[in-house]
Amino acid sequence: MIMNNQNRSLSKKDIVLKIFVPIVLVVIIAGIWFVKNAQEKPPIVNTENSAFDLNIAEKLDIEKLKSYGLPILIEFGSESCPPCKEMAPVIENLNKELRGKAIIKYMDVWEHPDWSDGYPLTVIPTQLFIDAEGNPYNPKDPEASKIKIHTDDTNKHTFTTHEGIISKENLVSILEEMGMK
Repeated sequence: MIMNNQNRSLSKKDIVLKIFVPIVLVVIIAGIWFVKNAQEKPPIVNTENSAFDLNIAEKLDIEKLKSYGLPILIEFGSESCPPCKEMAPVIENLNKELRGKAIIKYMDVWEHPDWSDGYPLTVIPTQLFIDAEGNPYNPKDPEASKIKIHTDDTNKHTFTTHEGIISKENLVSILEEMGMK
């Protein structure tokens, strides 16, 4: 009879271990999953305001755009410029597809010439890049991507641009490198 009680005790321990250990493992795995996924989610951004509209309707407030913490792509062009017309569907699609992940804007420099004052424009289309932290994009290999780094008199990096036509794939790659999630 003593042996039966010992067998029952062992059986209870086995049952407790078989139930307790899996529950603890599930809780640990769920906790790790929660922490990992909570860190990967981008901030919630209200994309219904005019800051996310494609066409710039007033003089650009670049500081307001930087406050969203998203990479920024601004294309300077004109509806009358053939290369700009080629870029238009690319920029329009990126604005729709990446809304809330990046800010994609378009400025018609012939319609509003004074709005582009202060930006390093020599030809159109020109794309201007600002990373998610609000700094001019610092590409890994500017020469390979034909990216131009602009500096001021003190040699401080002030702007990063690309001139001419650029593929959607290259733009997405740049946006990802600039911090798009």
